[in-house]
Order: sequence, then structure tokens, then C-alpha cells
Amino acid sequence: MKYTYKCKGTCAVTISLEIDEEKKLHNVQFIGGCDGNHKGIVRLVEGEDAGKVAERLAGTTCGPRPTSCPDQLAKAIEAALAEAV
Repeated sequence: MKYTYKCKGTCAVTISLEIDEEKKLHNVQFIGGCDGNHKGIVRLVEGEDAGKVAERLAGTTCGPRPTSCPDQLAKAIEAALAEAV
């Protein structure tokens, strides 16, 4: 399943991702934001269990912001998994 999420409160504008039938995460892409950080996140999460990735990243903040790109990725994953049900 392909999913696109509109970010809120971060430099990244959108996140696109795919979750396969085994609930593994693939082809994560951030649009906008810190290119190097996003490349690192993408490499770390490729092929990982989507639910576990969301658990690990949820609640991550960026400076004084109450959210971050990793936190928005967690929200995107949660929304995609909820839609898949």
C-alpha cells in the first residue's frame, strides 16, 4: 500500500511511504526539510516493521517544536496502518 502524509509543524512538507503485506516499511521519501537527516532516517527504516518504527520515533521533538520529522513519520505510519484496516 502506498500512502502520502501531509506534515504539520516541520520543515518537511510531505512524507510518502509504502507498507507491504507483512507490514514492512519501504520507499520512504521526505519532501522538504534536511536532506541528509532524511536520507539517514530512510536507510534506517527500510524493510523494518512499520509498527515498531512508529513506536520508536513517536514523540521525538526538534528544538522547541513539539514534533519533528521522525515524529511526523511515526504519525504517517500510524495513519497508513489505520487506513489499511
